[in-house]
Amino acid sequence: MSKLFEATTINGMKLSNRFVRSATWEGMADADGNCTPELKDLYVQLAKGGVGLIITGVAYVRQDGMVAPRQLGLSDDKCIPIFEDMTDAIHQHGGRIAVQLVHAGILSNPKVTGLTPLILSKVEGYAGSEGREMTVDDIQEIIEAHGQAARRAKDAGFDAVQIHGAHGFLINQFLSPAFNKRTDEYGGLIENRTKAAIEIIERVRSYVGDDYPVLFKLNSEDVIDGGLVVEDSLQAALLIQEAGIDAIELSGGTVVTGDHARKDINTEEKEAYWRKAARRFKEILNVPLMLVGGIRSLPLAEKLYDEGYADYFSMSRPFIREAGLINRWASGDLRKATCLSDNLCRGPLMEGGGIYCVVEERQKEKI
Repeated sequence: MSKLFEATTINGMKLSNRFVRSATWEGMADADGNCTPELKDLYVQLAKGGVGLIITGVAYVRQDGMVAPRQLGLSDDKCIPIFEDMTDAIHQHGGRIAVQLVHAGILSNPKVTGLTPLILSKVEGYAGSEGREMTVDDIQEIIEAHGQAARRAKDAGFDAVQIHGAHGFLINQFLSPAFNKRTDEYGGLIENRTKAAIEIIERVRSYVGDDYPVLFKLNSEDVIDGGLVVEDSLQAALLIQEAGIDAIELSGGTVVTGDHARKDINTEEKEAYWRKAARRFKEILNVPLMLVGGIRSLPLAEKLYDEGYADYFSMSRPFIREAGLINRWASGDLRKATCLSDNLCRGPLMEGGGIYCVVEERQKEKI
């Protein structure tokens, strides 16, 4: 049996293998950000399909941080029993599930929130760039919102939380010079730009305790003009590790450019497109590293593990088409994931219908 199917533990959270369902905006929550029966079923199918750790789609910590309609939310205690029902269902099938906490900052959608976006500083060319600049008090309130959301997640039975510091959302905006032009203690050198992330980790810890898994999603680089680069991200990773994080999921790119989800991954060379950066992060980090971005084949994941690129392997789009992909590989069927990386699954999301594989659905209609 492949080493990737060995059981592991992250701060007491027992995982059946080294495969992670990376966070995916499903567009299936209700108007209040709560889990619906269709979303619960999606997660149950992933648990049944053998995914070691499921990470939910982005869950806003405050309503003014929403980025999209039908997005999950953890901004009110009323959500706790609803999510508890969902996590119970996952656990009944042997699954483990973490919730991803996010505030969208400059990318918050006023058409969805009805509120003016909060931004770090005035920048050109980004949605929400005409929003209100955050004061230090605003920043502290958002830090507290992350802590309260983590408390709700733990009370609702989630096995872990993941703090979203990638893809152009608020924490990534703090880290990125393209978004962060502040001249106070939260701007300037990378040590200052990492300050908000560290304070969020510390506040989350104050609510969930030391024996609860807290994960962090980090951009290796932004791939935008003037954005976060690998050298600064490496420094940020060390500071984040020191703050008490239990694992880092490494990604890159932003929703602004779409480079976080590349298309046409049809050769092994195009897979694992953040692997070069991952090698550098793995060399300096003591906490487990999860690598996401274009992983489509078991042999490549095994090779990357053996050569010390990452400890866990995260996938998003492949699980939209094949919830049972991991069980298929475990059974000996080693064909690569059938996902075509065409991003057609974004279409139903934009139309408010929830995420699904368009290609798979078209094939079903032909039968």
